[in-house]
Amino acid sequence: MTRILLQTTIPTTEDDWHIGRFSRLTQHLAGLPGVEVTARDRATPAGETDPVLGSLPDSDFDQLWLFAVDVGDGLTSDECAAIGRFRARGGALMITRDHMDLGSSVCTLGGVGDAHYFHSRKLDPDPDRNQRDDLDTGYIDFPNYHSGANGDWQTIRPEGEVHPLLRDEGGGLLDRLPAHPHEGGVGVPEGASSARVIATGVSKVSGRAFNIAVAFEGEAGEGRGLAQSTFHHFADFNWDPRDGRPSFVDEVPGDAMIRDPEALRQTKRYMTNLVEWLSGE
Repeated sequence: MTRILLQTTIPTTEDDWHIGRFSRLTQHLAGLPGVEVTARDRATPAGETDPVLGSLPDSDFDQLWLFAVDVGDGLTSDECAAIGRFRARGGALMITRDHMDLGSSVCTLGGVGDAHYFHSRKLDPDPDRNQRDDLDTGYIDFPNYHSGANGDWQTIRPEGEVHPLLRDEGGGLLDRLPAHPHEGGVGVPEGASSARVIATGVSKVSGRAFNIAVAFEGEAGEGRGLAQSTFHHFADFNWDPRDGRPSFVDEVPGDAMIRDPEALRQTKRYMTNLVEWLSGE
């Protein structure tokens, strides 16, 4: 049995990216053979240690999928230390965030958290990257790579040797994930010899390539890890925009994910691959 914790970094807040907005992912993972899923928001306010995150190293969870949807205060130092011990004892991590400083509490995690770049904390070491990409949503600054409208899909490309996450059934390649108007920035941390960029996307505004995912192989008994550029690859609204969104999301959505079942099939296959790869398969 593979036990997965799907966890946001905010208490349940109806008009926000609470865990209920990832219900399609939850249902898909729970439907996989031999997989048990727990999906939850924080049970404590920011600054107080959540009982589940704080006790993660001693839990029976095998994987933590962390959706950093906070504005910078989503994880305490005790929780970060616990997540680090969880990975050290073999637990696997998927950590994702969004544009600008959204989810920047993962900066204090180390390891997979170090792969995430933000606006005012932990900037991309390439100064040319620290500039706006999406220009339409004026209140959102870099990193904000425009891969397409919410509800549409984007083409992704493998980097280097094709990673198991991108392999489709029958020997094919996965090349589609949900799009988002302002994805965050990820890259290989300095000194992370076991990490590499495995997939890139292309901005529909600037034509510039940007990193979609950075994979970490486990070393010395630690679990594998993945840094993903945006939690919108996993959200209900981006799999099917008819599911709705928080009121502060004001961009007009597309509908290509609805019109093109192949894009949703590939997205689900990517999630299945992620479970298997994080498990060491």
